[in-house]
Amino acid sequence: MENLDGKTVSPAASGLTSGQAETALQHFGPNRLPVVPPPTFLKVLALQFLSPLIYILMASAALSMVLSEITDALFIAVVLIINGIVGAIQEYSAGKSADALRALEQPHATVVRDGMRRMIDAADLVPGDLVMLESGERVPADIKLREVEGLQSDEAAHTGESRPVAKTDGDMVFAGTIVTRGRARGIVTATGSQTELGRIAGAIQERSIAKPPLMIRMEGFTRLIAIAVGVAIIFLVAVGLLRQMALGDLLTMSIGLAVSAIPEGLPIAITVALAISMRRMAGANVIVRNLPAVEALGSCTMIATDKTGTLTLNELTVTDIRLPDGTHWLLDTGTDPVAGGIRSHDGVHEVPNAAVTRLLTAASLPNEAQLTGGNDTFEPMGDTVDIALLAAAHKGGVTRTQLLEDFPLHSRIPYEPEQKYAASFHHAQDALRVFVKGAPDMLMAMCETMQVADRPVSLDQHLLRAQIDAMASEGLRVLAFAEGRIARSGDLAYDGRVLIDLNFLGLAGMQDPIRPEVPAALAACRSAGIDVAVITGDDPKTAAVIARQAGLMFGDGDVASGEHVAEASAAGDTVLDELTRHVRVFARVKPEQKLSIVRSLARNGHYVAVTGDGVNDSPALKHAHVGVAMGCKGTDVAKESADIILTDDNFASIVAGIREGRVAYNNIRKVIFMLVSTGAAEVLLFVLAMIAGTPMPMTAVQLLWLNLVTNGVQDVALVTEPAEGDELLQPVRRPGEPIFDRLMLRRIVTATVMMGGGGFALFYWLSSQGVSAFAVSNLLLLLFVLFENFQCLNSRSERRSVFRQRLSSNPYLLFSIIGAQALHIGAMYVPGLNRLLGIAPISLYEWLLFLLAASSVLLVSEVDKWLDRRHRNAAKAGA
Repeated sequence: MENLDGKTVSPAASGLTSGQAETALQHFGPNRLPVVPPPTFLKVLALQFLSPLIYILMASAALSMVLSEITDALFIAVVLIINGIVGAIQEYSAGKSADALRALEQPHATVVRDGMRRMIDAADLVPGDLVMLESGERVPADIKLREVEGLQSDEAAHTGESRPVAKTDGDMVFAGTIVTRGRARGIVTATGSQTELGRIAGAIQERSIAKPPLMIRMEGFTRLIAIAVGVAIIFLVAVGLLRQMALGDLLTMSIGLAVSAIPEGLPIAITVALAISMRRMAGANVIVRNLPAVEALGSCTMIATDKTGTLTLNELTVTDIRLPDGTHWLLDTGTDPVAGGIRSHDGVHEVPNAAVTRLLTAASLPNEAQLTGGNDTFEPMGDTVDIALLAAAHKGGVTRTQLLEDFPLHSRIPYEPEQKYAASFHHAQDALRVFVKGAPDMLMAMCETMQVADRPVSLDQHLLRAQIDAMASEGLRVLAFAEGRIARSGDLAYDGRVLIDLNFLGLAGMQDPIRPEVPAALAACRSAGIDVAVITGDDPKTAAVIARQAGLMFGDGDVASGEHVAEASAAGDTVLDELTRHVRVFARVKPEQKLSIVRSLARNGHYVAVTGDGVNDSPALKHAHVGVAMGCKGTDVAKESADIILTDDNFASIVAGIREGRVAYNNIRKVIFMLVSTGAAEVLLFVLAMIAGTPMPMTAVQLLWLNLVTNGVQDVALVTEPAEGDELLQPVRRPGEPIFDRLMLRRIVTATVMMGGGGFALFYWLSSQGVSAFAVSNLLLLLFVLFENFQCLNSRSERRSVFRQRLSSNPYLLFSIIGAQALHIGAMYVPGLNRLLGIAPISLYEWLLFLLAASSVLLVSEVDKWLDRRHRNAAKAGA
């Protein structure tokens, strides 16, 4: 045979020799997955300072040092350091996906070398090794099987297949999968990075091309702010030089304006907003591993979900029994054998009749599974189909233990994929009774009669096929059951040749049940404007039926198989993108195809959230805008590749996460609105002063006090705003939507003109009245503190009136406003501090007057919101 490098390896039955193995190990290397070392903490910390806003603040700190403004420089430096450390801690946990994949490797392997069976370190396996596999072992490498004895492999975590896969001579088993039944020998064809698992490891080690939506928007926002601040400072410095102002004064003013205009508190506020939503999501069984993923989930326009274990329970269950007489029986879903029961479809009979009991007997005896335990507690062991059949029999009052006492086992024919049936022979007085289960076509060929009521009649294949088709159209896996009697004969070999003239007992339909909460969750996704696509390894017909049962809406032409995806991929990205633009069920999909689908959906303009639980899902989880792994039944590699983990494997929890993500984004917008509008108002104040030729309205220290102390408390409190209640009814945010949309820009301009223009009007009037410069700056600083308090209230909602929001719903914000105001009042009376800030106490009359003046910004905002609501209501009425 040939390995992946095309080199011929021909092991004898005695396996490789030690010398051959050593030579191969030197050539191919150890059977380990590749390791990519994570970045050091210092490197991650350094990356936190690569931002236009940070550059400006660092330049401001440097200028402050040059101008001997040590206090200002230290204040700015402390803010920068705190922000950098917080960001570095958040990102340092990245790069663990390969470690999780290595945990799937088998630490030891049983091989035949030098003609002897021995156990070796799995890392020493080489292509050509003869490996022994047994039930319960994890496959240590990619192996081509030979001498197979009933081997089945659980490949759900690798291919998405929902049940164990039977293997025969010549089949492949892959590294990381588990042998659930039987035994075999096999030849290693690939090790380490050359295995299917190794290729997946290579895919998730690549740097993800997807950036979280919040980071994309914030990058654009920071560039815009940096440009605006730079232009404003250049303008002011140019005007100042024309007015022959001292260069030192101009630089000091520039530093003050940079600190005023740049929302340096925004990174911390964003971190707090995401951390709060992270805690809220944890309460809804959603664990966030990467802070920006909180908002990314709220921004997603498409959820690409796995089927097995995500939309379904990953528990194969018998749901239907149909008898040849036309009667139809239903079983309560679930593999718990002590829960629920069996009832007739028409509701007439609540207890199984003799015909149902006869079928359940045939389902229980040719069965190798076990339901161990007692006292209403059972532990299933064995093949999932056999477990489901035993559970169904138990619900119908039939137990295999009692059956084996009544019909002692004589011999059995185990299930094999090529024969498509299993049978067992049992002692019964002067004959042997045989019970058979398997594919309906196989059993119909064995039967001459079928059971109708209490007697057998001639087999009606047309009737039975109609029943089979009806069950298949419901997405059920259909099994048939039969029984017969065989005369004893000492010379007769009890094999498949004696399975003739049997009596057909009926059909059982099996399915992996839909999670009960999934339909409501999918409906909520539709309300939120989010599309859902199912990507699974199951066959197209079953996948389509399950998806419809789950509540997914799609047409018959919106289902595609892995073959369709492969053909479209071969034709180019344009063809694939056209396919993914409308298809909503992808079936028989390979791991690399799932990743291609996710990337195509992103090219089609979607922010994609991918859910999954298996190794096969990990590349897509890694490269999606946000990966969501199942926490209960998910593999470690899926969890480590994802940004978010659902601890309850509940698809509905994603909806709760989406809601919290939208709340987080809305709160971040509120903070941006408040910080930008107040900063822009301060810049406008200085621009108007420069144009009018007046002295500077405030000192750099006053600006620092205004922005880094009083304002710094309120913005963090603002991100603790609770949900407004309509987040899932709001239109979905499209990928190209900027933070500064039309609504925010209008509100910012309005507030900037009110505060900046109103502040300059006061400053100019007081100055013209001969009021001292000290008194004017003192009153102006107070006015801006009050402006920011009212603007903080305006920022609580973009559309709802402040008078319809209870202050008690966010006590942190209330306390921050009171605290900021108290802090400023206290500073007026503290000796030394009031001298440094250039402020002093004022009269009660002045307090009331300035309070009334500052409330104007609240009044104007309320009028704007009222007009906006009126316009939107009129638009809805016209539609």
